[in-house]
Amino acid sequence: MGDRVPRRRLLRWGLGGITGLALPAVVATGAGVRLAMTAGHRSPPVRRFAVALPVPPVLRPVATEGGTDRYEVRQLPAEVEILPGLPTPIWGYEGIFPGPTIEARSGRPVAVRHRNHLTVPTVVHLHGGVTPADSDGYPLDLVLPVGRHDWPGHHVPDGPGGPGGTAGLAHGQRVYRYPNQQPAATLWYHDHRMDFTGPQVCRGLAGFYLLRDEAEENLPLPRGERELPLMICDRLFNEDGSFFYPSLDPELRDRPGVHALFADGVRGDTILVNGVPWPFVPVDGARYRLRILNASNARSYHLHLDPPPPGGAGLVQIGSDVGLLPRPVAHDSLYVGPGERYDVVVDFSRYPPGTSVLLGNGAGDGPTAEVLRFDVGPRVVDDSAIPERLGPDLEPLDVAGAVTTRTFRFLGGQGGLPATINLRTFEPDRLDARVRLGSTEIWRITVDPEHPFHLHLGHFRIVDRNGVPPEPQDGGWKDTVQVRAGEVRIAVRFTGHPGRYVLHCHNLEHGDMMMMANYEVV
Repeated sequence: MGDRVPRRRLLRWGLGGITGLALPAVVATGAGVRLAMTAGHRSPPVRRFAVALPVPPVLRPVATEGGTDRYEVRQLPAEVEILPGLPTPIWGYEGIFPGPTIEARSGRPVAVRHRNHLTVPTVVHLHGGVTPADSDGYPLDLVLPVGRHDWPGHHVPDGPGGPGGTAGLAHGQRVYRYPNQQPAATLWYHDHRMDFTGPQVCRGLAGFYLLRDEAEENLPLPRGERELPLMICDRLFNEDGSFFYPSLDPELRDRPGVHALFADGVRGDTILVNGVPWPFVPVDGARYRLRILNASNARSYHLHLDPPPPGGAGLVQIGSDVGLLPRPVAHDSLYVGPGERYDVVVDFSRYPPGTSVLLGNGAGDGPTAEVLRFDVGPRVVDDSAIPERLGPDLEPLDVAGAVTTRTFRFLGGQGGLPATINLRTFEPDRLDARVRLGSTEIWRITVDPEHPFHLHLGHFRIVDRNGVPPEPQDGGWKDTVQVRAGEVRIAVRFTGHPGRYVLHCHNLEHGDMMMMANYEVV
């Protein structure tokens, strides 16, 4: 890697007390070995399908004058009941987990003032947003706790003009400005503090941001109570109900990283949906729109309906990460990596009343093979439909006309290896790529063995996987893709704003281990 590895980087990898970079074989990948990562810690048992699915509340703006919707969000410590009968300390937007949903309009600006009442710095990233660089949530654009005026351990100047012209430190609060110049989509906001994204998201700092527009509202899709946002994530718990997270520094102050056995990502044994374990959902015999978000730190899901409806193809995909597809695509299952979103419609009238339908996870074992249960009620009048056309056709991909081709190799993060991109770990002052605003480039994302790739600002379409056409679920515009093996080629479009942004692995532990790179839009 060129130069001697500093002790701080060893700590970030969870290797500070280990001679060399070798780790026990238990940290190799594979489903059985991943289970072994939690063998030393088991959460209290929970009866599945005993709690009804909650829906996060919608946050109301404090002002709407001047053409901008303005919101106030406090980042607060709180206690909530996640496991029945046990209190769980969290860090939450407005003190809840998930945080409140922000519903925005395409083309109408939003300004969100975040106030940090926690004990450590935070950063807010609107995942999937086409956002100016100073509001994007660059990992060193820290919002210090209220009353703090400095924070040791992070290389960032005080005030504007941080690395690459980012926003720099803010004292107690920051206003994030979102132009929303993009189509309707399921976005989400979450913490993005350098070195500590994994534990801070784990403690609860995540929420939905739903962008709506007239074109989508003119479609006869399910709406109201039949539109369900589903934030799926996994957690480990202590016996007292508190979250278990294997930080080297439990206070999350200045020593980054996790213990070595979790270097491949922290995967829990308890599946949560909208903040409760394995909920049940009473549904009518009608169509429902499910906005599926994988908000897990490291776990992927292979979602399917059990039993499938007569004739199969029960998950009808209408949207991808950042907008609707041109036409619906029916699936028996969907593979969802960390950070990815899939917008699907399920027609529960295809089931007899009284049927219990599991949303299963083919990538899980034991309890993690189940996510939630739908309890189907009587058939009802349903004026919704899945139109044959959802939007205009996407223009053909002009691979030959791309201005350049780049390769980003994601290697390591397990087996004792550092988490690297092109054999380098992240350095805030190093620029790894410079792209032109309005241009389209071809990027080759190669992995060993599996990583979720996420790009700030830029949206992309999948050209191929390992040289063969994309999978049926790969259509539309995306900002995150789970690269399960080998290589994915993407056509990336850079629109909206100049400035410095990051690309990174959305396995949050890998990102904290500096599997991240800077790129600049000029």
